[in-house]
Amino acid sequence: MGFVSVILGFCGFGVGISTGMVLGYYLFIHFQPCDVKDPVIRPLVEQDSQSLLRLLPEIPLWVKNPDYDRIDWLNKFLEVMWPYLDKAICKTAKNIATPIIAEQIPKYKIESVEFESLTLGSLPPTFQGMKVYLTEEKELIMEPSLKWAGNPNVTIALRAFGLKATVQVVDLQVFAQPRITLKPLVPSFPCFAKILVSLMEKPHVDFGLKLAGADLMSIPGLYQFVQELIKDQVANMYLWPKTLEVEILDPTKAMKKPVGILHVKVLRALKLRKKDLLGASDPYVKLKLTETKAPSKKTTVKHKNLNPEWNEEFSMVVKDPQTQALELHVYDWEQIGKHEKMGMNVVPLKELPPDEPKTLTLDLLKTMDPNDVQNDKMRGQIVVELTYKPFKEEDLPKEIENSSAVQKAPEGTPPGGGVLVVTVHEAQDVEGKHHTNPYVRIIFRGEERKTKQIKKNRDPRWAEEFTFMLEEPPLKDKLHVEVLSTSTRIGLLHPKETLGYVDISLADVVSNKRINEKFHLIDSKNGRIQIELQWQTS
Repeated sequence: MGFVSVILGFCGFGVGISTGMVLGYYLFIHFQPCDVKDPVIRPLVEQDSQSLLRLLPEIPLWVKNPDYDRIDWLNKFLEVMWPYLDKAICKTAKNIATPIIAEQIPKYKIESVEFESLTLGSLPPTFQGMKVYLTEEKELIMEPSLKWAGNPNVTIALRAFGLKATVQVVDLQVFAQPRITLKPLVPSFPCFAKILVSLMEKPHVDFGLKLAGADLMSIPGLYQFVQELIKDQVANMYLWPKTLEVEILDPTKAMKKPVGILHVKVLRALKLRKKDLLGASDPYVKLKLTETKAPSKKTTVKHKNLNPEWNEEFSMVVKDPQTQALELHVYDWEQIGKHEKMGMNVVPLKELPPDEPKTLTLDLLKTMDPNDVQNDKMRGQIVVELTYKPFKEEDLPKEIENSSAVQKAPEGTPPGGGVLVVTVHEAQDVEGKHHTNPYVRIIFRGEERKTKQIKKNRDPRWAEEFTFMLEEPPLKDKLHVEVLSTSTRIGLLHPKETLGYVDISLADVVSNKRINEKFHLIDSKNGRIQIELQWQTS
C-alpha cells in the first residue's frame, strides 16, 4: 500500500507541475495587458524643476538656484590645505576642551578623560555653493552650503572606579547651511569687528559611536534618538534668529570717530550753460562728503537763472581730513525726467587750513579725469566758502553717532507690538515692454500702499515711507513689493504691466530691527529695488 501511495503521489506531483507550467505559459501569452504605453523620454532641458530634483537629488545649489555662486576655488584650497588645517584645528580643539573637561569631570565622579587619538581624517568638507547678501549696511552676509562626509578618528578614554572605557567617533557626516555675518566692517585689520554665525535650518549629523569596540548605534531606537537629540540641541542654540557671536575687535576702537566739522557756504554760480529750450536753466547744487554714507545735501532750485545766488550754509561731519573730499555737483532741475548734470568739482579736505575760512572759485568740469578732453569746454563756475573746524580734545564726541539707529515706536503703539516702517528708495534697470512709467505697490496683510508714478524712467527714485501699526511682531509674514507701469496715453492696448516683484520675509527685520537691501525683482531681466525696513518697538 505504501509503495502504491508513493507512485500515485509522484505521478500527481508530475502531472500538477506540467499542468501548471502549460497553464501559466498560456496565460502569459494570451492575457498580457494591452494598455501598456511606451515610456516618454524627454531631454533634461525640457524637464521642470521638480522633476529634475527627483531625478538628480544631489544637484549643487549653484545649479538649482541662481542666487548661489560656485566656489570650486575654495574647495580646491581646502583640499590642498586640509592636512595642515586638520592638525591646527585638532590642536586648538584639544587646548579648548581640556580645561573644560577637567572642570566638569569631578561633578560626575570620573577620574580622567583623555584624548587617545584626535584627527579629522583625510577627507575635507566641501561647499556646494555660497549666497552673498548685498546690503547698504557695513556688513557682509554669507550663506554657504556645507557638506562633510569625513573619516575622522576621535578616541576618548574615560577612567572611573578603577575601570577604563574607550569611546570612538567614526564616519562623521555633517550637512549644514549656516549664515555667517561679518559686522561691522571697519578700517582696521581683519576689517570686521564681529562674526555672527546662525543655522538657517536644522543640520543633518550622522556618525558611528563605538564603546569598547561595539557599535552603540546598532542598538534599536538609539540611532534615531541621538539624531533628533543633536538636531534639537543645536537648533535651540544656533537656529536663526539665534546666533553665536564672536567678537574680534572692539567696534568703538576700530571705527573712526568724528574729528571735526566742515562748514560749507554755497555762495553763487557764474556763467552757467543754457540747458532748457527757452534759453535758461534751473540750477541747484548737491554736496557730498566722500567715504561716508551720510545722505547728500542740496541747495534750493533757482529757476531760469544762469548766475544764481544761494548763500546757503551746510555742516558735515569729518572723520578723516587726510583722505576725505567734498564733492560739488551742479544739476539742472527738470519737472519731468532725470535732472541733467551741468558740472562738478572736488575739494580735498587736506588742502583746507584748520579754523580759517577759505573762499574758492571752482571751474565746473565734466568729470574729474584730467585727460578728459570734454573738460576743456566752459561750463561755468561755482563759488563756495569752506571752513574746516577740527574738534578740540575736550570736544571729541564720547559716542559714535549711528545714523542707522532705529527710532522708538511712537506713543500709542500696542504693548508687545510695534511699527513696521517701509521705505521705498529706488529701483534700477526696470523696463516694460510697452511703456516704463514705474510706481511701487506694497501689499501687507491685505493693506495696499502705492508710491507716486515716475514717467519714462528706468532708474526711478521715490524715497517714500509707509508705516504699518501692528499688535504683534510679523515673524511669519511676508511683504509683497511690486513695480508696475501704467500708460499715460488713453486707449493703449496695454494700459498696465508688471515690471517685477519680490516677496520679503519679515523675520529678519524683527531680529535685526533694520534692513536696507537691494532685492532682485522676479519676472524682470535685470531689475532691482532698494527697500529699507525697520521694526520699531516702544
